[in-house]
Amino acid sequence: MAASDRMVLGPLVGSIDQGTSSTRFLVFNAKTAELLSHHQVEIQQKFPKEGWVEQDPKEILKSVHECVEKACEKLQQLNIDITNIKAIGVSNQRETTVVWDKTTGEPLYNAIVWLDLRTQSTVERLLKRIPGKNKAFFKFRTGLPLSTYFSAVKLRWLLDNVEEIRQAVDDGRAMFGTIDSWLIWSLTGGKNGGVHCTDVTNASRTMLFNIHSLEWDPELCQFFDIPMEILPKVRSSSEIYGLMKSGALTGVPISGCLGDQSAALVGQMCFQDGQAKNTYGTGCFLLCNTGQKAVFSEHGLLTTIAYKLGRDKPVCYALEGSVAIAGAVVRWLRDNLGIVKTSQEVEKLAAEAGTSYGCYFVPAFSGLYAPYWEPSARGIICGLTQFTNKNHIAFAALEAVCFQTREILDAMNKDCGIPLNQLQVDGGMTNNKVLMQLQSDILCIPVVKPSMPETTALGAAMAAGAAEGVGIWSLNPGDLTAVTCERFEPQINPEESEYRYARWKKAVMKSMDWETSEAPSNGTGK
Repeated sequence: MAASDRMVLGPLVGSIDQGTSSTRFLVFNAKTAELLSHHQVEIQQKFPKEGWVEQDPKEILKSVHECVEKACEKLQQLNIDITNIKAIGVSNQRETTVVWDKTTGEPLYNAIVWLDLRTQSTVERLLKRIPGKNKAFFKFRTGLPLSTYFSAVKLRWLLDNVEEIRQAVDDGRAMFGTIDSWLIWSLTGGKNGGVHCTDVTNASRTMLFNIHSLEWDPELCQFFDIPMEILPKVRSSSEIYGLMKSGALTGVPISGCLGDQSAALVGQMCFQDGQAKNTYGTGCFLLCNTGQKAVFSEHGLLTTIAYKLGRDKPVCYALEGSVAIAGAVVRWLRDNLGIVKTSQEVEKLAAEAGTSYGCYFVPAFSGLYAPYWEPSARGIICGLTQFTNKNHIAFAALEAVCFQTREILDAMNKDCGIPLNQLQVDGGMTNNKVLMQLQSDILCIPVVKPSMPETTALGAAMAAGAAEGVGIWSLNPGDLTAVTCERFEPQINPEESEYRYARWKKAVMKSMDWETSEAPSNGTGK
C-alpha cells in the first residue's frame, strides 16, 4: 500500500506496561490521548516454594518484544504508519528484582517478585541490627518500613544465597535493576552498549534511595551490604534514556519511565496536591499527590516519589497505601481453587449471591501490607456455615478488595486531614461493575472510573511524549484532554456499611500472628 494512502494522525507514543500478571504494549495519539492499538500477553508466575514468587526475566523481555510487534502489526492493518510512533514509555511492576550478567546479557537468577516472602528471615536478621528493632528506622530517608516488599532485602537474599551472583559481583559482571532497568538495558542494546538506568519513582521503592537528595544512599547500601557499582544510574521520569535497537520500532527513543502506580497517578492527571487515585491490579494501590513536600504517615502509609517529569523539573511526592492481594485473589479462585474458569466469572457468581452471607475472606497470602505491615498474617475465610457456597466466597473475595481499600482510604484521610469526597479508580479489575458498586457502598462515597481504564500505560506515554527532545505531548493543565467517566454512587445505608466493615476488621485480627519464620517447613524440620 502506498504511504500516501495511510492515515495521517500526527505523532503517536507507544507504552510498555509490564505488570505482575501480564505485559502490554499500547499506542496512543499524542494529541487526543486516544488508544489506537494494543496487545497483551499473560506472564507465568512461578511458586517454587511456599511464599516464593518468581518470574523469568527472559520471558518478560520476550513478552515485551511480542507485544510491540503484534501491536505494530495491528496498526498497519488499520492503515496507520508506525513511523508516526515518536517515543516509547515504560511502566512496570515495582520492587521486583533482577540481577544479570552484563557480558552475556543473561539473568543470573529468576526475578524475585515484589509479593515474594522468602526474605522474612533476612528482614528479621536486619532488624536485630537496628536500635529497638524499629521497622520504621529508615522511614524519613526512604519513606518505607523494613519489609520483604522492597528490593534491597531481595537483593541481599540473592547475594547471600546465589553463588553465581556473588561470583559475578566479584568479577565486576553483575548488574542489578528493577524491571524497568532490565527492560531499558535490554531494549537499548543489552550487552552491546545497553543503558543501565532507572527513574526516581522506581529507585524510591528499593530502600537504597534517599528520597530527599534523590541519590543512592551510601549508608543504606552499607547497612544492606550492597555494592554500589551494581546499581543503575537514577534519571528523571521523562527524558531520553536511549534508542530501541531492534524490532519494528528500531531507532525510536525510550523517553519515559515510571513505576506502575506513579504512572497511573500521571495517567489520571492527578497533578494537584491532594488529588488521589486507586489502581486495582494484582494488588491495590491508593496514591495521593502531596506536591513538592514529602509527607510522612502516622497510619501505616508509605512516602514515595510520585514523578519528576524532566531533568530540570521539580520532584513530586505521594502518600501510598499498598495492598498486596486484589486481582490476585481472583486469579487464586481461578487457578488454585478452580471454582471459575475465567476471571470474568467471579463477577457473575458474586452477582448471583448478592451478599457473602456473613462470610469474610482476608487474602493475606503475602502477609498484610498497609496499614498493618504484618508479615506473620496469612489468608483466612471465616464465618462459613453449611449454607455457604462458591458464590458467597466469590462475593467475599470482591468485598475483601473493597474493605482493604477502605482501610487505606481511612489512613489516607487521617494523614491528609481532608477526606476524599470521591475515589478515582483504574486498573484491570475496574471492568467488574459488581466490584465498583461494592466499593462505593463500602466507602460511602462515589467511585469514578475513566472510560479508558489503561491509565498506567497512558501515564508512561505522557511522560515519554513530553520529554525534552521529543516534545509531542503537552502536560499543561489547559492542554490535557477532558476524560469521560462512569460514576458509581453508594446504594446502601452507612450503618450497614459500618457493620460489615467492623466484621471485616474482626476477621483481619484473626488472620494475624499465624506464621513464624522458625516453624519447620512441611513438618519435616529444616
